[in-house]
Amino acid sequence: MNGSLEDLYHNWGWLLAFGLLSILWGIFAVAYSIFFTVVSVLVIAWLLIIGGVIEAVQAVRHREHGHLMLYILEAVLAIVVGALLLRSPEAGALVLTLLLAAYFIVAGIFRIVAALTLRLPNWGWTLFSGILTLALGIIVWAGWPVAGAWVLGLLIGINLIFSGWARVMLALALRGGHFEALPV
Repeated sequence: MNGSLEDLYHNWGWLLAFGLLSILWGIFAVAYSIFFTVVSVLVIAWLLIIGGVIEAVQAVRHREHGHLMLYILEAVLAIVVGALLLRSPEAGALVLTLLLAAYFIVAGIFRIVAALTLRLPNWGWTLFSGILTLALGIIVWAGWPVAGAWVLGLLIGINLIFSGWARVMLALALRGGHFEALPV
C-alpha cells in the first residue's frame, strides 16, 4: 500500500466525519440558500478586510525588506473590495456567482481527472461529484445574472452534499479494506 493511501486508511474516521459534516452543512445551505448567499458574501468581505489590515501591518513592520508599496497596495485593494462587498452584498453576490461558476467548472474538471487517474476506492463517486460540479458551473454560467440572489447558497450546498458523499463512500471503502486492487 502506498504512503498516501495508508494515511487515508488510518484516518478513515476523520474522512467519514468530514464527509458527514459536509453533507449536513450542504443540506442547511440548500434549505436556506438566500441566507447562505448573503452570509457567504459578508464572510468573504470581512475576510478581505481583516486580511488587508494584517497585510498592511506586516508591510509596515517589515518595510526594510523592500516592496513596501506593493504590499500596501495589495492591503488597500483587499480592504476596498471587502468594504464594497459589505456596502452592497447583492452586487457582490452577482460577482461572486460568476466567480463561483468558473470555480465549479475548474474544480469539476480537476475532480474528473483525479478520479480517472488516481482510481481511489469507490472512485466512481468522485467522478460523479466532478461531473455534477462541472455541470453546476455550466448551468450557473448560463443563468447569470438572474439567479445571483440565491444561487451561491444553493450551489455551495449541492457541492457540499456530493463532495461529502464522495468522502463518506471513500471512508467506508477504506474501513472495509476495499483497496487491494489499487495501483501502487
